[in-house]
Amino acid sequence: MAFSVIIPARFGSTRFPGKPLADINGKPMINHVVDRAVEAGASQIIVATDDDRIAQVVSQPATVCMTAPHHQSGTERLAEVVTSCGISQQHIVVNVQGDEPFVPAENIQQVATLLASHEAPMATLSTPIKDVEEITNPNIVKVVCDVNGRALYFSRASIPFQRDAMLANFADPSKANVSHFQRHIGIYAYRAGYIQQYVDYAPSAIEQQESLEQLRALWYGDSIMVQEAVSPPPVGIDTPEDLSNLLLKDKDILHAN
Repeated sequence: MAFSVIIPARFGSTRFPGKPLADINGKPMINHVVDRAVEAGASQIIVATDDDRIAQVVSQPATVCMTAPHHQSGTERLAEVVTSCGISQQHIVVNVQGDEPFVPAENIQQVATLLASHEAPMATLSTPIKDVEEITNPNIVKVVCDVNGRALYFSRASIPFQRDAMLANFADPSKANVSHFQRHIGIYAYRAGYIQQYVDYAPSAIEQQESLEQLRALWYGDSIMVQEAVSPPPVGIDTPEDLSNLLLKDKDILHAN
């Protein structure tokens, strides 16, 4: 199965300016992301950026596609890449963020395979929630699926809402059964032609209320396939301190990359 990985990477970040260029074991963060795409077996790897500083350090076999600076989201940047690089409508594209140097290669391959085995235009991954505090944490996005693995809804709220446990003990979510909760992992596979279709949709009320772009697809009746990730997702890197703490705490991550 042939699939491409597109890596949106921007220099600007309020909490971690120049994050894709951060040094990890003598290599810029963006090139660790490229390495993960290579390990996943991507047939084409494209770094999409509007910043020359990032473009100048990208390593082979990735290529760079310079994109416009005005994009409001990574999906808009992907749409420009699909058009400018002439990627065919049915080709599978996996969006891997340029600040995810430790994303498991197995998960990249998994989400591409998931999409290839279904007719849906999008696919993504989830992971079980194990910490009860995550149930009510709005920074942890939850997903509920139907019996066939199609997403029913994504939310920052506690879904599914366990009525008996949580109404009786609303101040103590530890009474809820965490085994029923899945956290969404922000990695997506698309059929290339759908990316422009998605961008052309007007933003929906529910995506704006939840601040979750993927709800736009559900609002317009498009299916998103979801599967539990084969490898645990890495901790997010939002600040320089996050990166330093992660490398100090987990030496295996450093050696693996």
